[in-house]
Amino acid sequence: MKRFLLLAIGLIFVFSASAQTNDWAKFGRYADANKSVTERPDAVFMGNSITEQWASQDPEFFTKNNFVGRGISGQTTAEMLVRFRQDVIALNPRVVVIMAGINDIARNNGYIAHENILGNIASMCELAKMNGIKVILCSVTPCEVFSWRRELKPAEPIRELNKMIRAYAEENHIFYLDYYSALTTETGGLPEKWTFDGCHLNLECYRTINEPMVCEAIDKVLKVKKNHRHQPMK
Repeated sequence: MKRFLLLAIGLIFVFSASAQTNDWAKFGRYADANKSVTERPDAVFMGNSITEQWASQDPEFFTKNNFVGRGISGQTTAEMLVRFRQDVIALNPRVVVIMAGINDIARNNGYIAHENILGNIASMCELAKMNGIKVILCSVTPCEVFSWRRELKPAEPIRELNKMIRAYAEENHIFYLDYYSALTTETGGLPEKWTFDGCHLNLECYRTINEPMVCEAIDKVLKVKKNHRHQPMK
């Protein structure tokens, strides 16, 4: 019996690991949720943990504004690009809000050059525009220390990537949403009042900084009045 239990536990781990390997980009994360989207979203938020935690910490902000959150913790730009068709294009939003790049800098899937990070971001923007979806391209938010990769020093790489993202946005007439400048300290980190670990944002930050900024950006891109932001567009 003991040998049987050990074998069963071992098989569970094998199948679990196999399932994760077979869904590298995590298509399954929002597969069911996507089926329940019956109304055209005003905006889909594509991103990593910063986006995922925003939607989980303040779900009312998303539902009342006809927004959809499609962030997945830990994802790099390559993983976001792979699932972009399913989690953004298929939902046919009016706008996609893209925040990506910090996990590439953290080397979650190994080292990747800034030029290639930008290339993945640019590909998402091009896919959106080809499908009639307007784009808001966000800066990477500040971080001085990755709690999961303390040997790295991300402050300067984040600054450099943001310069590249801004330049790309300006060159291609894409709205650039500069969270970085609104949040950063002199040393390239987050103020303690806005974070719980030095890299991720807390609810107060989302409500005080991010939400007013992104609503204004979406209104500008869609060319609507600010008071429309609390009701789905017709």
